[in-house]
Amino acid sequence: MPLFVSFEGIEGSGKTTQFEYLAGYLKNKGFNVVKTREPGGSRLGERVRAMLLKEEINISPQAELFLIMAQRAQHVEEVILPALSQGKFVICDRFIDATVAYQGYGRGLDLELIRYLNGIVTRNVTPHLTILLDCDIETGLKRKGGIRGGLKDRFEKEQRDFHERVRKGYLEIAACEKGRVRVIDGNREKNLVREEVIRSIEEILANYGIC
Repeated sequence: MPLFVSFEGIEGSGKTTQFEYLAGYLKNKGFNVVKTREPGGSRLGERVRAMLLKEEINISPQAELFLIMAQRAQHVEEVILPALSQGKFVICDRFIDATVAYQGYGRGLDLELIRYLNGIVTRNVTPHLTILLDCDIETGLKRKGGIRGGLKDRFEKEQRDFHERVRKGYLEIAACEKGRVRVIDGNREKNLVREEVIRSIEEILANYGIC
């Protein structure tokens, strides 16, 4: 059975590190793993990613939302659905919840509109498990600054209150979707976080009868 797992979290939560750990773990267990990310995942998506994160252009919240939805539609069509149809294990660094958290809670756009658009562009494809790495704003931004040497993308440049709203959004999503979203404390040392991520994956594999 194909499985789809997404990773979510604020800037510097450690999700990309854990995403890479998990990919290696699953490959060592013999799974055919497809690693992907958002924004990105396809040629179109990577161009949109560069525009959203790096280019020094003014992008309105509404334009930002529709750029993200456009790349997601292509990503699902070109990468995610084909991989799942072939029985592969898909893991994605950010997916639908990021848009609710960042553009909904962070930017203040209509949550119901975002959920409606997500349903259209994904064809209602939803991760079997979403791992939300939660950490303090200060911890996350400090980590991000250390990794990137002071360079910041458009989202990292936002004020603290923006990041607080995003974190609140993620936690509210998790509270409403406890069956899908697993919250893991990302403030801890990365090996401890990795152990909990692996336990979460082993649980879902067992739930679906996959050894």
